[in-house]
Amino acid sequence: MNASLNGKTALVTGGARRVGAAICQRLHAAGAHVVVHCHHSLTEAQTLVQALNSLRADSAALVQADLVERGALPQLAQQAQAVFGRLDVLVNNASSFFATPLGSIDEQAWDDLIGTNLKAPLFLSQAAAPELRRTQGCIVNIIDIHAERPLANHMVYTAAKGGLLALTRSLALELGPEVRVNGVSPGAILWPDGPEWQNEEERQRILDQSVLKRTGVPDDIAGAVEFLATAPYVTGQIIAIDGGRSIVL
Repeated sequence: MNASLNGKTALVTGGARRVGAAICQRLHAAGAHVVVHCHHSLTEAQTLVQALNSLRADSAALVQADLVERGALPQLAQQAQAVFGRLDVLVNNASSFFATPLGSIDEQAWDDLIGTNLKAPLFLSQAAAPELRRTQGCIVNIIDIHAERPLANHMVYTAAKGGLLALTRSLALELGPEVRVNGVSPGAILWPDGPEWQNEEERQRILDQSVLKRTGVPDDIAGAVEFLATAPYVTGQIIAIDGGRSIVL
């Protein structure tokens, strides 16, 4: 434990698995108390919280909520604060991701993708803002390099992440100087679960578009989150963790 976040509390949305779990583990190793949010991934969240508490007693807790339900977000912020008596770091990581080719987009897809990737970060940040101001805390939003470079057949997702990028900078302006707000934009870290992403030729094509010619690992994102959570003079910035892909696209 490097103790860079000793005595702080972090809430990580979508923290039960994949990149979210890596962020929880990294912040916990840095000394933070971690509140792991989940919606459907309850079993994974319980396993993670148990593992973190086995490393350091009473250092992790679980909260469950549907982020698309706007009314649940103030309660989520209150629960996260109440568990350990404070909230210092909010990581808006939870995200829906699926294709929406033009001509097939419906309101349900819009509500899901915009809801998880843009609406929830806004309203959860708003709900957490008073406590984050009190603790001189920070927000880290997990964005995507495709916020600036559209991904084919993913118009709504791209629009949502583009909105989250703009929201990150707007929140930095609105919440400063008490609260710092930054973003991390991943590239190819973990392949999505959908069948269209299992094609090895397509995966290699994507990797060939990067400078480093390989995927990253979840801890690459988690390390950037830890840096931004502990960098006192950084706000309003978006860091691409993508192996150099965004300078090639």
